[in-house]
Amino acid sequence: MILAIDVGNTNTQFGAFDDNEKLVFESRIATNQFRMEDEYAILLTDILVLYKVNADDIDGAILSSVVPPVTVQIKPAIERVCGCRVKTVGPGLKTGLNIKIDEPAALGADLAAVAVGAKEKYPLPVIVIDLGTATKILAVDKTGAFIGGIIAPGMKISAEALAQKTACLPLIGISGEPVKKVIGTDTINCMRSGLLNGTAFMLDGMIESFEKEIGEKCSVVATGGFSSAIKPLCKTDFILDENLILTGLLEIYKKNR
Repeated sequence: MILAIDVGNTNTQFGAFDDNEKLVFESRIATNQFRMEDEYAILLTDILVLYKVNADDIDGAILSSVVPPVTVQIKPAIERVCGCRVKTVGPGLKTGLNIKIDEPAALGADLAAVAVGAKEKYPLPVIVIDLGTATKILAVDKTGAFIGGIIAPGMKISAEALAQKTACLPLIGISGEPVKKVIGTDTINCMRSGLLNGTAFMLDGMIESFEKEIGEKCSVVATGGFSSAIKPLCKTDFILDENLILTGLLEIYKKNR
């Protein structure tokens, strides 16, 4: 069994794949930079117990992280609990991805992993939308090369900025009732429409522009915590794959076995 872990700015995602590469479980906890190694060891132990997975059955593990303070605590915790070495996505680890950007070594571990996952699962070229703390859109061309993308503030960041930088606007949640109209009739609905519809319209425009620059129609797949809330608001039809990064991590692990 292979354990895959992705440390994001907001959530940390765990998943385990059996010998047939079937996802046995998927779990998320809040990312906390102040947790110590023992705390992560306890959390992981509890997660494995919750999903009835024996730590001794885990043969290997792979980690991607965009939060370095968490990396130095969670990696040894995983090794203690599972008794195996943890591979960390970064320079020196083979991804099988031809990275055609100005600074290939600077590509984030999370972007590399979702690109590998999309390349393995979907027809090329493919556009991947990652709706998390930041909104990221990346492109893999028909040869399987990572050719770049965009990074924009995520909806949660935008909501927090509105509340912090204005005197009268409250902090609102993104989840809840679907946005039924673009034109809001009270403060909360105006804000929710701006955040949700604004993101959806941006995605539609970006996908159109990406395809124009790539020169052909692309597969489009969305992942990340807010993807299911945005999909109904987009004109572009795309695939939801909330565990895409775990698939990518498994593929990277296999290339470095």
